Amino acid sequence: MADLSERETGTLTTKVPARLDRLPWSRWHWMIVIGLGTVWILDGLEVTIVGNIAGRLSEEGSGLDITDAQVTGLAAALYVAGACAGALFFGRLTDLYGRKKLFLVTLGVYLAATALTAVSFSSWWFFLFRFLTGFGIGGEYAAINSAIDELIPSKYRGRVDLVINGSFWLGAVAGALLSVLALDTDLFPQWLGWRLTFALGVVLGLVILLVRRNVPESPRWMFIHGRSQEADRLVGDVERQVEEEKGVRLVEPEESITVTRRGAVGFGLIAKTVFRSYPRRAVLGLSLFIGQAFLYNAITFGFGSILIRFFDVPSGATGYYFAVIAFGNLLGPLLLGRLFDTLGRRPMIAGTYVVSGLLLFATAWLFDAGVLNAVTMTACWCVVLFFASAGASSAYLTVSEIFPMETRAMAIAFFYAIGTAAGGISGPLIFAELTSSGVVGDTVLAFCIGAALMVAAGIVAFFYAVAAEGRSLEQIATPLSATPPR
Repeated sequence: MADLSERETGTLTTKVPARLDRLPWSRWHWMIVIGLGTVWILDGLEVTIVGNIAGRLSEEGSGLDITDAQVTGLAAALYVAGACAGALFFGRLTDLYGRKKLFLVTLGVYLAATALTAVSFSSWWFFLFRFLTGFGIGGEYAAINSAIDELIPSKYRGRVDLVINGSFWLGAVAGALLSVLALDTDLFPQWLGWRLTFALGVVLGLVILLVRRNVPESPRWMFIHGRSQEADRLVGDVERQVEEEKGVRLVEPEESITVTRRGAVGFGLIAKTVFRSYPRRAVLGLSLFIGQAFLYNAITFGFGSILIRFFDVPSGATGYYFAVIAFGNLLGPLLLGRLFDTLGRRPMIAGTYVVSGLLLFATAWLFDAGVLNAVTMTACWCVVLFFASAGASSAYLTVSEIFPMETRAMAIAFFYAIGTAAGGISGPLIFAELTSSGVVGDTVLAFCIGAALMVAAGIVAFFYAVAAEGRSLEQIATPLSATPPR
């Protein structure tokens, strides 16, 4: 229970973090994973559908006056720009008002914007609501990654975070296959099929919203913000559920932390903490996000166009190829995630980034040599992205666990926004420009830029990554509110 001196001195000594970290895996944790992780499925669905229906949207009869380059370039960049803005806006609110309120609000924004995208009647309407859809998804990154790391036990945190972020690719598989169905003009007219894909995203989002209502507020956020008794009751309820499910008696941990209740943390203190107190970690976060953002946003939004332009794949069939690539991406976090907790963060983060970058260089060389076709190109990308997807997911894990709790959501938002703005906005624009030329050498250049950034980020991780495996969040980065125990 909370120390009685809290009312008199504003200090609190609590064992809540240690009690959460010593919990065995249970049905309660599965509820957290399902409630929070499913939104990445929607994100994957969104990004993949747009990439695969780009050719159809630009065709006469689609209902929109829009070009292929605008869909894969401008619309993609606006979606990412919206995500960056949403991450910063909602990230601040997440630290102020709690994880639960914001991951409900951000999902609501996504639902409304996606529904309005489905009824687009002009290009400007489509661009506007692609931006607002990204705005909601960006807010999800900060709110959900904060909640995941603060609710999941330390020994499972790495693999769970990677798998949840990697579930993006389950949505990508669904989006790719759905686009094939939606683009079949024997089933739906040209103007209707692509609209139905967005409408389905709304239906799935509503189901997720119902499940997510059962996900609790982070007890770590509660006790920092003066709600220690609520945090204690919540953890006590979870402990009783786990003891009943497992048939064991949980041992009271010895570790405790003493915090001083304080007001809101301003942007100045957040910036000072991140860049002055943890400069190496700041460089690490930026490097990881820039590398993965350029690679993924550029290639994800443009792969369908590459298949059509260089390998004469019909626009209605690109979804099959992308489904295979997305499945390879999904396998990366699933099969490699456990190693981030056992082998360790540094070797796995550095290794996945460097290996994927080198494999991408090899793919670019083979593409330039003219020895690839649509099938072998897809196979190469499967191998590249098997490693890259685990590395990309580890970027979110890294920035969510290496900074103090009071700055966590804002730190996630900042590094996501800056890194993604550098690689995710410029990436699709540059990539669309290079691939639209129809010159092989231009596309090879785009591949090589992404590969170089991934390798560079891996080298930074080799020197700067934090050995966070198995450690509590409070051990990795002491909360700003912490005081020496009495």
